[in-house]
Amino acid sequence: MIELQLDRGRTQATLVEQLVNAFSDAIEQQTLRAGALLPSVRQLAQTERLSTFTVTEAYGRLVSMGLVVARRGSGYRVAARTAAAPRRSVTWQPPSLTATWLLSDVFADHSVPIKAGCGWLPNEWVNESGLHHALRSVSRVPAARMADYGHPYGFAPLRERIAEQLDRHGLPADPAANVLLTAGATQALDLIVRTLLRPGDRVVVEDPGYCNLLQILRLSGLTVLGVPRTPAGIDTDVFEQLVLEHKPKAIFVNTTLQNPTGATFGMAAAFRLLQIAERHGLWVVEDDVSRELAPPGAPLLAAMEGLNRVLYIGGFSKTITPGLRCGYVIAERDVLRELARTKMAVGLTSSAATERIVEKVLTEGRYARHVEAVTEKLKDAHLCVEERMDALGLEVFCRPRAGLFLWARLPVEPAQASELATQALEDGIWLAPGSYFRPADAASEWFRFNVPYSTDDALWEFVGRWKES
Repeated sequence: MIELQLDRGRTQATLVEQLVNAFSDAIEQQTLRAGALLPSVRQLAQTERLSTFTVTEAYGRLVSMGLVVARRGSGYRVAARTAAAPRRSVTWQPPSLTATWLLSDVFADHSVPIKAGCGWLPNEWVNESGLHHALRSVSRVPAARMADYGHPYGFAPLRERIAEQLDRHGLPADPAANVLLTAGATQALDLIVRTLLRPGDRVVVEDPGYCNLLQILRLSGLTVLGVPRTPAGIDTDVFEQLVLEHKPKAIFVNTTLQNPTGATFGMAAAFRLLQIAERHGLWVVEDDVSRELAPPGAPLLAAMEGLNRVLYIGGFSKTITPGLRCGYVIAERDVLRELARTKMAVGLTSSAATERIVEKVLTEGRYARHVEAVTEKLKDAHLCVEERMDALGLEVFCRPRAGLFLWARLPVEPAQASELATQALEDGIWLAPGSYFRPADAASEWFRFNVPYSTDDALWEFVGRWKES
């Protein structure tokens, strides 16, 4: 067993990266020889006071680098050496930067060392103790109670917990009539599109906006119109002009800590958006999955309007874990009934087992304390990344000091953004160019940065080299 000296300082490499580098060095120097058995995931996690998620990801990277092999029942062993073990920079082969990789393979591809362009929290930030407690609790539920499909609206106790949460934000909701559970917020968006809109309808989205939403709308045959997103919300003058000229059926907005910019609506833009929607009969779809990470006081459109024309979407991917795939829609009673019918038609009920786990995390997993801790970590990470951006003279769209994202302009012509992203990927850095988030796939010199994944020195050394070239 090698001696590990992990630096838990917030401005250094992540714990996963430190583990990978430590084992890579030991293998190259033959401190760990071919065939040597690595500590089990649980053993290393306990010895070094780490999350099992952290150790699992580190071991997975070592496997993808060809330094370690995993055999069922035998654990992780150092791979046989047919030649001098090469370093990561030599052996790592970047994936092809294609639409397929960006839309699907990226979620299964763990080979990219620096995931500055991803959309989720680091695995080591997961509420591990809360999840383990919830899993143990659910494992004791009698099998007979888990055997059927469950309720079309979802697990009732979780709907009650969600209603309680929203009531604290000023949005009263009847858990029996206004809350529908879904397999993540993305499914909630899809159900709304399938239920309320038809091919050929025009809809308005933020520019830039949530990239997965853009794909849902295109697959549904809708005409997508972009309205500029500002640090204080959408440009309501442009929005009103779009409504007058094109008569769209709906607008989709990310109210709080928007993906990709990190911006939050101001009260003035929120009021005017609702006034325009009411005057012209638009549906307002409010995607608000980062609400729990935001400072208090951010406008909540559904609470301001009262669910007459607003459909509210939330979820737990940014606070519990995206792997559980649990989201929800809040809507007026009759609208929700139609959404539930669509849900049953395309996929039957959502996972009652998953919903039970989430409910246990909320009620027994010290959820509030976990969210508070994540919020503090995010604030520190924002300060760190902003400092690196300022030092390189990058333009930062806004500085929320909360949530996952910063939106920054890099020293590149819009047409060269894809070239920069490809070059970064060859260096083991995943960047997310602004074109991914624009309705017309228009080129952009702006990039989305996932703050917790953007503290690595190698990322900013790469940007600095590009800037000087």
